[in-house]
Amino acid sequence: MNKLVTPLLALFFLIGCGKKKEEQKDLSQSEEKWWKESIIYQIYPRSFKDSDGDGVGDLKGIIQQLDYIKDLGVTAVWLNPIYSSPNDDNGYDVSDYRNIMADFGTMEDFDMLLKGMHDRGIKLIMDVVVNHSSDEHEWFKQSRSSRDNPFRDYYHWWPAEKGKPNYRYSLFDEKGDAWKYDSISDAFYLHYFSQKQPDLNWENPKVRQEVYDIMKFWAEKGVDGFRLDAFQFAAKDTTFPAFPDDLQTNFIQYYAVQGNLHEYLKEMHEQVFSKYDVMSVAEGAGRNFEDAHNLVDADRNELNMAYAFEGVDIAKPEGYSLSHFKEVFTRWDQEFAKEGWLSIYLANHDQARMVSRFGNDSPKFRAPSAKMLNTFILSMRGTPYCYFGDELGMTNSSFETIEEYQDIAAINGYKKVVNEGGDIEAYMENLKFGSRDYGRTPMQWDGSPNANFTSGTPWLPVNDNYKTINVESEKNDPNSVLNHFRRMVEVRKSNPVLVYGAYTLLQPEHEQIYAYTRMWKGEKMLVVLNFSEKNASISLKEAKSIKEEVINNLQSIDIKDETINLLPYQGVIFSLQ
Repeated sequence: MNKLVTPLLALFFLIGCGKKKEEQKDLSQSEEKWWKESIIYQIYPRSFKDSDGDGVGDLKGIIQQLDYIKDLGVTAVWLNPIYSSPNDDNGYDVSDYRNIMADFGTMEDFDMLLKGMHDRGIKLIMDVVVNHSSDEHEWFKQSRSSRDNPFRDYYHWWPAEKGKPNYRYSLFDEKGDAWKYDSISDAFYLHYFSQKQPDLNWENPKVRQEVYDIMKFWAEKGVDGFRLDAFQFAAKDTTFPAFPDDLQTNFIQYYAVQGNLHEYLKEMHEQVFSKYDVMSVAEGAGRNFEDAHNLVDADRNELNMAYAFEGVDIAKPEGYSLSHFKEVFTRWDQEFAKEGWLSIYLANHDQARMVSRFGNDSPKFRAPSAKMLNTFILSMRGTPYCYFGDELGMTNSSFETIEEYQDIAAINGYKKVVNEGGDIEAYMENLKFGSRDYGRTPMQWDGSPNANFTSGTPWLPVNDNYKTINVESEKNDPNSVLNHFRRMVEVRKSNPVLVYGAYTLLQPEHEQIYAYTRMWKGEKMLVVLNFSEKNASISLKEAKSIKEEVINNLQSIDIKDETINLLPYQGVIFSLQ
């Protein structure tokens, strides 16, 4: 359970916009695009639905549930990697970019899935993993075979006779070292992630052309967009100079948006994005707002939208401050009010469950807080990304030993703590709150064994609460998290003000309630969200202008004059006169 921490410091920022300023923002973001209006549903294919009983979700399983996805009302699906892979990092180590992982099915299955989505008016966004490949990719096999192999410069190599290269931090290495010695050619290769994920050399134009050709292959098949995994790290200074001692704790500052990254993205845009009606988004938004704008402002001809980490990183095991939460999301919105476009999300495959991190997963408050959080995501400016299972209010599991975890980040992180003589107990407690595995437990379809995810043994255990939290039990309950999600999706789709409208934060200092307005083309809405487990009240002059209640995650609402009284985790949207 994640309780809100009372903030120790007042906010030192002012949010205030007159009507003219709001109207200017309205006009600045009035260029309508399908990807701005999209509601993206992220599917982790390994965990969604298993059709053949091997315990691993697959493409045919997704096909079986396309009507469920359509009934959610979402307009696009982001599919985590499905390419051929030895699965060191669950598909984020690709061995063949033009083939489908055997666990997931065949290219024929993919073609059927894509057609099934398009027949239902759903777009498909593919995950493109090209900061690195698998060490089992043919490129790397050739590259490591000898120093004069034509593929040698597809990766970053450092000859051993020059001595050990300057330290580079690896996120997934048990020693934290991104250089791996390889005896075949007596050299070190670079891997920002696991040893089985060698970084591609984007400074080599042949590598870039290989990637563009791969993207064209999928675009020609009809996919509707690309999400570039870890791409902000792709460009490197290949002299590999020494970095300061804070590299491990501050690696974004040294790894993100380096060298010629913008030139590579402009080249990618010219060769791929400009030729197809596809959306583009890269994981990460750089080191600062300047980086983010340079990545996504329309006149840059690079990417469509930023996918920043600051908001999702707010939740901590000890809780978080709503003031901080409001400040972060407001700051990002205001920065992109006139130029560029944002993604809005609170969960993905790299996070534990949303309601366990940002809400309250106790039996009493799980449902209202999950609904409230979905109301937030779907009422903010930017393209919302909704992670599978969050429409049900799925929660974290609770693993007790490291042996129960499957994630390489958890396992190698544990080994690193052991190697460094660190605090194992503290590490395990942090894992219980934030492990990626908790966001990857199988989808809970009904109360039958293994939640009807598989007829076999699931690759990761199904959460013990699946008998009460599942699609079947929620679909016929009008007050369920699922049905609130469906209603909220329809509210967003039928009210463009929630997509394009100017955002204005109200009472930033309020410690329990997040309140804001959205305004566009004369339409105005008021959103009030109680982020706490206690009753809360807020006095707003806008309360006197309420025209009607648009959506409410609880049964009633108490308004007296200018005061709106909210129950724990209540979230309400009003239209204003």
